[in-house]
Amino acid sequence: MAKRDYYEVLGVNKSASEDEIKKAYRKIAIKYHPDRNPGDKKAEEKFKEAAEAYDVLHDAQKKQQYDQFGFDAPGSGGFGGGFNGNMNMDDIFSMFGDIFGGHGGFSGFGGGRQSRPQQFRGSDLRLKVRLGLEEIANGVTKKFKVKKDITCSHCNGTGAETGSSSETCPTCHGSGYITHTTQSIFGMMQTQGVCPTCGGEGKVIKNKCHICGGSGVTKGEEVVEINIPAGVAEGMVVNVPNKGNAGKRNGMAGNIQVYIEEEENDTFVRDGQDLIYNLLLDFPTATLGGTVEIPTITGNKLKMKIDEGTQPGKTMRLKGKGLPAVRGYGNGIGDIIINISVYVPKFLNREEKETIEKMRDSDNFKGDSDTKRSIFQKFKNYFN
Repeated sequence: MAKRDYYEVLGVNKSASEDEIKKAYRKIAIKYHPDRNPGDKKAEEKFKEAAEAYDVLHDAQKKQQYDQFGFDAPGSGGFGGGFNGNMNMDDIFSMFGDIFGGHGGFSGFGGGRQSRPQQFRGSDLRLKVRLGLEEIANGVTKKFKVKKDITCSHCNGTGAETGSSSETCPTCHGSGYITHTTQSIFGMMQTQGVCPTCGGEGKVIKNKCHICGGSGVTKGEEVVEINIPAGVAEGMVVNVPNKGNAGKRNGMAGNIQVYIEEEENDTFVRDGQDLIYNLLLDFPTATLGGTVEIPTITGNKLKMKIDEGTQPGKTMRLKGKGLPAVRGYGNGIGDIIINISVYVPKFLNREEKETIEKMRDSDNFKGDSDTKRSIFQKFKNYFN
């Protein structure tokens, strides 16, 4: 099959920078990686074709020769020769490890598969917790009795009966993996898979614990103490590491994910870090002014002055009396926003009616044009 132009293979032009070439190869290599396309020969071909193109184009000297002479650069023996022999996938990974950040991805991206025995990890647990505003404002520690997988006390998590121990797997000799060598059109190909005898652990247990059956874990309960930081909100998840189910045979424990729910509050409506409080003034106080008490989330009340002629819809603020940001991510502490409304009585006695009637014709109780425009604008804003 005729070779394709290397720039065409990677989907870049001749003026592409080294970084652009690297990103293009990374994208193709991930797409056609053998572990993502098991048994797909066409994907394997595309993977090796991209690796060959990158080998040339990322090297300044090779790239210059290729740009000038194409595949038949003098003294090179033809580009791509290194990929036509018995080179296996691990060899390719070792050559291009820098592309993938020098660590594992699909089966050992970045220098070939690391044949390390597998360690089990316990699964995660999920909990829900309902918090009031005061708990959210200050943070709180909650205790839960959790049913979970715990380390077997009889074998101390080893999975082996008392007096016995695990042995090195005779199949993989402790590596946890076995290597398969197959012949392909590219030569001999090597692939690695989890050892079927030990399941990737590298060890086998002949005399299994009679309590846990060799798993190293049993069902049990544990009281878990969880610290909820101040400022959390509905829908947030607090992750508690290493408090989930125990891992088999002394593996790593999973996590606990705590989902936050907020209790409704009779006094405040939450708006981010701010708390909205609806202050209902009586008509005389709104007209003549006075002093009122404003509640806070701590239960204390603060006195606030009301000016004469305070209008419904006016807002006032108590700075720094709202909620904190979660672990400092935010704008410090929010405010209490006071929304003022004025109570109009539904029923009046005879004396009260007479008093109001005397005020009806007073210009002060009719409102000036500026006040009317202001009220009309607020009405428009309500529907916008």
